[in-house]
Amino acid sequence: MKSNNYISWDEYFMGVALLSSLRSKDPNTKVGACIVNQKKRIVGIGYNGFPYGCSDDKFPWINNSPEFLENKYPYVVHAEPNAILNSNSSLENCTLYVSLFPCNECAKLIIQSGIKEIVYMDDKYDGTPSDQASKRMLDAAQVKYRKLDKINVSITK
Repeated sequence: MKSNNYISWDEYFMGVALLSSLRSKDPNTKVGACIVNQKKRIVGIGYNGFPYGCSDDKFPWINNSPEFLENKYPYVVHAEPNAILNSNSSLENCTLYVSLFPCNECAKLIIQSGIKEIVYMDDKYDGTPSDQASKRMLDAAQVKYRKLDKINVSITK
C-alpha cells in the first residue's frame, strides 16, 4: 500500500520557489520563482538579486533612501525574469510558482514568455497601482493566477 503522506504538486513546486528565495541576499524581501511545464518538469528557477557582474557588496540593498540611485530598486532583477532568463526550454503554457505576486514589469515578461498560469503565496502589494496594472494585463492576456494559501512544507533558515 502506498504512503498517503506526500505533498501535492503545488506544494512541491512552491517549495522549490521558496528554497530558491533563500539564495537572495535582499535583507527585506526574498523572492523565489519556479517555472514548470505541462509535464510537471521544472524548466526555470530564479530569485531576486543583482545582475551578473554587479557585486552584492558594491550596490545598495536599502529601499528607503531619498536618492533613487542609493536604493536597490534600479539594480535588482526580480525572481520572475531571472527564472525566465534561466529557463532551458519553451515557456509556452507553463506555470510560474512565485513566492510574491508579480509586479507590473514582471507581468509583461510573464505574458510575453507564454506562461499561462501563476501560483503565488504572498500578495503584500495588493491594491497598489503596480498590482492593479499587473492584474489588468494578466486578465487581458488570459493568464490565470491563484493564491496558494499555505503549504505543508517547512523551508526555514
